[in-house]
Amino acid sequence: MDLPEDLKYSKEHEWAKVEDESVVVGITDYAQESLGEIVYVELPDEGSPVTRSEAFGVVESTKAVSDLYAPVSGTVTQVNDALLDNPELINEDPYEDGWMIQIAASDLSELDKLLSAAEYAKFLEEEKAREEE
Repeated sequence: MDLPEDLKYSKEHEWAKVEDESVVVGITDYAQESLGEIVYVELPDEGSPVTRSEAFGVVESTKAVSDLYAPVSGTVTQVNDALLDNPELINEDPYEDGWMIQIAASDLSELDKLLSAAEYAKFLEEEKAREEE
């Protein structure tokens, strides 16, 4: 499983990366692997407000439908329209071509509430252990 060190992670399995005053958001390799083949993505329009820890969209796979949660609050400045016609990009490359939205964050300190790659890896181990109980 791929966990880039330069990203921040949420317990809802989204990743966040600061790029030029905005925060790029997608789902983690673990999330796309758990979901299986992704067949549909619903994303907000540019200019839409998003609130940290609240749903901003939906991803649908052959196994399940899951909400997508904003890692920070702010305004959507860009949407990866390529995903609307090619949602499989999320499975193929969740951290580059499979990014979902960019947010102009209203408070970048909200990123401090997210997990580092090491903390997220530990969280996944604990989650797997709970599932096995």
